[in-house]
Amino acid sequence: MTMAITGYYYLHQNGSLIYKRYLDGGQVADFRESPFVKYFWPLDTQDRESAWTIVIEALALGAEPKRVHELADLWACDDIDAQRYADHIGLELVVDGTAWCARRPNNINLQECPHGFGDSCLEAMTDLCKALGFRAQKTWGPTFKSLVQCPCDGAKRIDAHCAAAGQC
Repeated sequence: MTMAITGYYYLHQNGSLIYKRYLDGGQVADFRESPFVKYFWPLDTQDRESAWTIVIEALALGAEPKRVHELADLWACDDIDAQRYADHIGLELVVDGTAWCARRPNNINLQECPHGFGDSCLEAMTDLCKALGFRAQKTWGPTFKSLVQCPCDGAKRIDAHCAAAGQC
């Protein structure tokens, strides 16, 4: 499925999450070359995955939480929709005590496998995103979805051999 990109959100060094309407392909080069842009995401307003990717990864990279939660509310990224998104990318969201827990399927051992916890599904997935080692990379870095789907089951962080083989 081809994305219908309407614009880009980028994470500024100061933690601001800023929207730029899509004008032409030159914007991507500008984002990559700017010393002020930590990371950027395309926005397809018709694609739920696009919205979830932005809010999870932006929070994981230190974007202003208030701004990210405003976008999550605007885009209806709530706990009910989170369950659909989690199913779509192969992630489990379960209640553990009084908190949500995000984990890869079959990764139930808290000591050996990455997990994320939070008061909401968004916070739990963000915590898992960090636990999986998501980092700001302007080109060819793994996404939260690819880290969740990586075949390195049980690894606390994605193994170097997977990254080198392009599996994550």
